[in-house]
Amino acid sequence: MNLNQITVPSLDLTESIAFYEKLGLKLIVKSLPHYARFECPNGNATFSIHKTDHLPKGTGIYVYFECENLDEQVENLKQKGIKFDQEPTDQNWLWREARLKDVDGNQLILFYAGENRLNPPWRIK
Repeated sequence: MNLNQITVPSLDLTESIAFYEKLGLKLIVKSLPHYARFECPNGNATFSIHKTDHLPKGTGIYVYFECENLDEQVENLKQKGIKFDQEPTDQNWLWREARLKDVDGNQLILFYAGENRLNPPWRIK
């Protein structure tokens, strides 16, 4: 089994498409007003958004995008007008993370974990 894609809800797909393209994802399906799908710039995973009339309540959805050069990527995105809630920060779980929200409030985490992504010191043998 392999994870194919993640889909998050959106109130306005046109606004969300512009945001995710600015983030660096490549639009591959545009089925307005209900659905859009993107390719990630690296790997084979895809990401999609679907139209909804109501967003989830509570903490909602967290989506992690891995970036080799996290600090450089964050600076490039800030130059494009993307606002971050948390600058790149080393976490005690051995990942470096920057946090932001998309136009619908979905929590996005850009991170770099290197070998620790799949093989942290506490991995079950």
